[in-house]
Amino acid sequence: NAAFYIFFLDLLANTSSYSSYYVCIFVSAGQMTDLIHTEKELVQSLREYIKAEESKLTAVKSWASKLDALTRLATSDPEGYLAHPVNAYKLMKRLNTEWSELESLVLQNPSDGFIGNISVHRQYFPDAEDETGAAKALMRLQDTYQLDSEAFSKGKLPGVHSNAVLTVDDCFDMGKTAYNDADYYHAVLWFQQALKQLDDGEEAVVTKAEILDYLSYSVYQMGDIPRAIELTRRLVAVDPSHERAGGNLRYFERLLSKQLNEMNQAYQPASEEPIQLGTYTRPKDHLPERESYEALCRGEGLQMTEARRSRLFCRYQDGRGSPRLLLKPMKEEDEWDSPHIVRYLEMLSDEEIEKIKELAKPRLARATVRDPKTGVLTTANYRVSKSAWLEAEEDPVIERVNQRIEDITGLTVQTAELLQVANYGVGGQYEPHFDFSRMSDVEAGGATVFPDFGAAIWPRKGTSVFWYNLFRSGEGDYRTRHAACPVLVGSKWVSNKWIHERGQEFRRPCGLTEVD
Repeated sequence: NAAFYIFFLDLLANTSSYSSYYVCIFVSAGQMTDLIHTEKELVQSLREYIKAEESKLTAVKSWASKLDALTRLATSDPEGYLAHPVNAYKLMKRLNTEWSELESLVLQNPSDGFIGNISVHRQYFPDAEDETGAAKALMRLQDTYQLDSEAFSKGKLPGVHSNAVLTVDDCFDMGKTAYNDADYYHAVLWFQQALKQLDDGEEAVVTKAEILDYLSYSVYQMGDIPRAIELTRRLVAVDPSHERAGGNLRYFERLLSKQLNEMNQAYQPASEEPIQLGTYTRPKDHLPERESYEALCRGEGLQMTEARRSRLFCRYQDGRGSPRLLLKPMKEEDEWDSPHIVRYLEMLSDEEIEKIKELAKPRLARATVRDPKTGVLTTANYRVSKSAWLEAEEDPVIERVNQRIEDITGLTVQTAELLQVANYGVGGQYEPHFDFSRMSDVEAGGATVFPDFGAAIWPRKGTSVFWYNLFRSGEGDYRTRHAACPVLVGSKWVSNKWIHERGQEFRRPCGLTEVD
């Protein structure tokens, strides 16, 4: 039976903090913390190399100074210098022994230790896929939270201001990542930001001609031919010998002239307003509720009215008289009235959270979805996280958590899925989906939102959230289509428990109608 109910726990919300473990590193903030420690070790190794090089150079300089004085004296009167037998002996000794020692010193390679250290760690370094994935994650955050490129480049995120800045070259590389993926919408935004920072006087490796070349073509691909012409003219002015600029300019001008003639319109010069978020319309994608989903992630469009809020309560929950909850009942809060969503406070202690993370971290692997055409599990851009599965027998903490879930829900976990732990990294998300069709999906994110009825459930450390995604009849409650918003700042850990319908026949019997 592929049907189940949903129960998930917030292990860690918005905190700063090998094998398949190191594949797709960018999707797991927990794994990226290892890279921070690795980089610190490499910096220490680099400093040791620099110190060894400086020590070697000091010794060579000392040799050079001593020999410079000797050779000046000797060359002023070679015969008189060699007339003294000690000088003759020392010349023989220097050329036979000491210059050989100097040669050995110069040939010493203090970089061996550093090179060896970096070679050991290189197998765990992020690869091109990780760099591309991290860049696309920034663009995903940019879209979801409506952040312009300048805000990102200056480290100005909502509620956060840091020294994490993007240089001209960083912005240019972001643009190239989008450009190489034929994503000209984001390419324009990031090339424009690179150009702005370069025009403001920031130093860079990339040249203005390179930026204008990519930007003008990306703007053309967005259908803005007048601006493409203006940018190409700037390119020609900067680099008159550019191999493509002249041809592109003539092509754009002919194309614009043809369009104006067909529409019987006069030429209008390109807008002098700088390109920014909103200048061009973001292309539509596969997700029909994209706008409502992203609005909910930003805290907009919530359908929590005063009338609805008045129907939400908090209570002590003893799990229908569970002996384990009689003396210490669970604190339960209503999050939504229909469908009914509740949150349990103090579900996990800090010690339990750390133990679950400790057990899961070595096993984290890129979360997958099942391809609807082939049935094969595969990774997808709309699900960006890593997950691991933990069995009750592995540790008393897992067994205790499973029992606690059974106690407060009144449902048996004997037929439930294993406890799943998920960690979200840069821009980690899971776009709107149902959970009653397949059992290998993960759910987590900045907030969990329900586009159908306009709810957003915000993460709180150590709490758990529970809802039924099936009616008592076993029919799916399609209102529970939900999404995990991208993680904007921090690391998010969540644990999920999918409780199957099978085995609950007497604990949650059918109602009188299909939608009870």
